[in-house]
Amino acid sequence: MHYSGLCGMNQLITESFRFTLFKWAEELDSVGRIQDLFNCYEQALELFPTDEVILNNMGEHLFRMGFRDEAAGYFHKALKRRPDYPEARENFYRVANWLVERWHFLMLNDHGRNRKYQQAIQKAVQSGCNTVLDIGTGTGILGMCAKQAGAAEVYACELSKTMYELACEVVAANGMDSSIKILHMKSLEMEVPRDIPHRVSLVVTETVDAGLFGEGIIESLIHAWHHLLLPPQRGENEFSEQSATGRVIPAGATVFGMALECVEIRRHHRYHITAVCQIKCFTLPHDSMEPYTTERLSRLPGGYKPLTEPFTALSIDFNNVQELEGLSSREVQQVRLPVTQEGKLDALAVWFQLHLDEESSISTGPQEDTCWEQAIYPVHNAKGFVLKPQDELIVEVSCLDAYLRLCSVAVVRDGHEIRLDKCQDLHYSENPISHANQEAELCSALACLQTDQNQTKDFCMVECSEMALLNNQDYHQSFCRALVKLISQLKLKCQNREQGAGVGSDLADPVNSTDRSDLLYVLDVSEGFSLLSLIAASQGQVKAYSSVEKNKQQEVLKRLAHSNNIPEQHLEFWLNYMDDEQGMLQRPSREELWSAIILDCIETCGLIRQKLMEKASLARCLLEEGGRIFPERIVVYGKLVESNTLLLESAVQGQEPTLGFNIAPFINQFTVPVHVFLDFSTLDCNHLSESVELFVLDLMDTNANYSNREVKVQATSAGRITAIPFWYHIYLDQEISVSTLSQNSHWKQAAIVLQQPLEVQAGDWVRLAVKIHKSTISISAYVDCVPGPMEY
Repeated sequence: MHYSGLCGMNQLITESFRFTLFKWAEELDSVGRIQDLFNCYEQALELFPTDEVILNNMGEHLFRMGFRDEAAGYFHKALKRRPDYPEARENFYRVANWLVERWHFLMLNDHGRNRKYQQAIQKAVQSGCNTVLDIGTGTGILGMCAKQAGAAEVYACELSKTMYELACEVVAANGMDSSIKILHMKSLEMEVPRDIPHRVSLVVTETVDAGLFGEGIIESLIHAWHHLLLPPQRGENEFSEQSATGRVIPAGATVFGMALECVEIRRHHRYHITAVCQIKCFTLPHDSMEPYTTERLSRLPGGYKPLTEPFTALSIDFNNVQELEGLSSREVQQVRLPVTQEGKLDALAVWFQLHLDEESSISTGPQEDTCWEQAIYPVHNAKGFVLKPQDELIVEVSCLDAYLRLCSVAVVRDGHEIRLDKCQDLHYSENPISHANQEAELCSALACLQTDQNQTKDFCMVECSEMALLNNQDYHQSFCRALVKLISQLKLKCQNREQGAGVGSDLADPVNSTDRSDLLYVLDVSEGFSLLSLIAASQGQVKAYSSVEKNKQQEVLKRLAHSNNIPEQHLEFWLNYMDDEQGMLQRPSREELWSAIILDCIETCGLIRQKLMEKASLARCLLEEGGRIFPERIVVYGKLVESNTLLLESAVQGQEPTLGFNIAPFINQFTVPVHVFLDFSTLDCNHLSESVELFVLDLMDTNANYSNREVKVQATSAGRITAIPFWYHIYLDQEISVSTLSQNSHWKQAAIVLQQPLEVQAGDWVRLAVKIHKSTISISAYVDCVPGPMEY
């Protein structure tokens, strides 16, 4: 047999083996025999240890089960075997964001932060702290600073398996693997002498988040003082050369807060549109386990207005174990803040000053150019209280469960205290608006759906992104117009068909009619909470199915339907009780087809939803004649930009920001070329071209789509192309569209960050190779040597 014949036979055997393995794995997965599933894969990899397809599939199963570290290892092996394997590459990019969060790159690129830590550690070591423990070491940079400063013994611990392995590689590459012991464990689990031979004289850590305590620094430091650290210095001279005392870097922190007005924060946390397409609505609180979210205030679209001066919310000494232990039992502190500007109270913003030692500190304030964002404590009152100068805002500060909690509780105006959780509509604005009877009845009917955060059992909870979607009035109005047009077309077609057949139609009462063929069926398979099914049901002669699954959210839609006089039979809940898309898109009655299917096409982060085109292909088969998918077409636009910010947030830029330590090549293995959750309107960048159409996804016509495309765009300015931000025009029909770049959009934008910046001069033509694979967009850029016309 010829060599080619042998290769073909081997390929056939491999593909048959894969097919059988994957089918058997699906069967085991469906019946919950997970251990048997993984045993099958392990046996398969004994036979085919370098098969990239089997490796990738094993990783996918592990990822679905929550084993992200292990999944990343299999994706990485598959890519090493076949670097151009798109499924493994996309899976690795997806899991890399989980394993190495993007703030690692920005933090390591923050030379000022790194240098201040290095100086504080050097001073401590030189003052006698010769044994050091780095808690939450990450890439190991602080531990290496201690060793470089002359510490005799350096230990480090890291809980994440990925970061632990990364730290080991980094420390070895910098020649310190024999002098720094790295442990893969939580510091809370460490014991002397089992894990380290004796107590250390210095703990260094940066386990702080935007709200200071969110990463567990209090708990870890209490444990360290009791079990891992030498006793603290008791004398006045904290830095005397005594070897029997311990200390912590950072030494403490001061937390600051400020009340502010911000439209961008408001629309993500409070429903402020009274009606959507004539649907009367009400306020829903957002769903958040933590008491705060995070934002970089300097980049918020529309900016913000400070309503008070910054105030000190709390101070903490990390070298005082009694203070650390008493933090959660501190009495609630009440702070009275004079209001300096008139504005709607939308949130309290919080930042802190991290005191590394008695001389050096790092501020995370909104005016500072650091790697930290600010913590945001949104105000959830129904309409937002308008503060005025001469008012005093009363804020309560506490540390329940070691989380820093701030709450706006009352306003003092003209000597009278107005409780923000109990105030009436006349307190909310200068021009009180009386409710119509229908709205009053609605409020009464929805009395169990309180917005009081202390009564969580009565909440209808929604995510921040869902709240922003509900506030996107342009999107809902555009959908409503497009749906009305479709319904009119289908009704006309139905009437013409019946008249042509000589059959009378009874359209007066479609729900109770014995012949229900005149009903139009609409399915909304949007992710999360959606009003689109309700809007569809309100049009009459439409039976809408919603994919909302949470009971509380279903109850909200039912009550909204009742309050808006929508018959109960016109709205049903089409639960995703099956694992595959066919289960989601099938019809309740096999002989009926859908008049419209609403697909959720774009993720809030700015990416196309996975398997969108597969879902669209299936949906097309389930439409009646003249039916439509919403949206029917998506046009992708992009622009050439130069943005140092995107570079710093995407990869470590050499050894200079990391104090000369060789870290970049190791952590940059986890660089993901697509930057998400981008606010293009506030991105610090230079625009190097006009907007250009990159791609078209036609959900109604599969023949109109393609997998790759070449686009030429002319540079309008000289510079370095570092990224290509992109966004979408979503066409609900041929004429009605919405843009994800609009000011009121709930969607963010995304950007492709180039591996190597591309130098261009004004007038240069840049060739973009745009590819799409399973809803994932990739773009490569090249400068054309020969000028040519713009091509699409």
